[in-house]
Amino acid sequence: MILAIPIITIDGPSGAGKSTICKAIGKLLSWNILDSGAIYRSVALLSLNKKLNVLDLKNLSKCILSNFNIKFFYKNSEIRVLLNSKDITDKIREEQISKLSCSIAESSTIRNILIEKQRSFLKEPGLIADGRDMGTVIFPHAPVKIFLDASLEERTRRRKLQLKKKGFNVKFGLLFQEMKKRDEHDYNRKISPLFPATDAIIINSEHISINQIIENILQYAQEKLLFNN
Repeated sequence: MILAIPIITIDGPSGAGKSTICKAIGKLLSWNILDSGAIYRSVALLSLNKKLNVLDLKNLSKCILSNFNIKFFYKNSEIRVLLNSKDITDKIREEQISKLSCSIAESSTIRNILIEKQRSFLKEPGLIADGRDMGTVIFPHAPVKIFLDASLEERTRRRKLQLKKKGFNVKFGLLFQEMKKRDEHDYNRKISPLFPATDAIIINSEHISINQIIENILQYAQEKLLFNN
């Protein structure tokens, strides 16, 4: 039996390759895509635009419930983010927004609101969801759960190359410490910590090509009767 609305969740730490894999599979299957990190960064941007303190949970919650229409779409080789019909893709990648989003992610009040926002992306013909708690909290009943991982050194190397392409020259040691700190935060936070779902397939992306990872995930998804050839 083929599920009414199939879903693949891909969780893992920063730099493991989640976005790259999700984008590729989403385009191959013509499925909807959810980038949960972009959801939180978009809330951070919204709070700045509305001049709201991220600790003002009452007004921030009202703002999300009444003025937070977010969409993802493919454009050329990347995924763009629309917030209230405005393309904010580049803006939410700024360092200030990233730091604010981490504070917002610590709030159980905001997380509970965003759970339903994220679940609303589950629509025909299917969804591929990228994040840190997709398979454990947001879509715990997803039939295909992937936990993508790689060593901290490898993930730092990838991030450094990514930043270099954007014109930023960051020292490896400094970036390594920043990512190590982020890992510690993600794995040890009290609310929705990062860990593989008990029924997740764990893939180390360090010594396997992107194409092979995609092939493995699609084969596993087919075995779970998500779709036909």
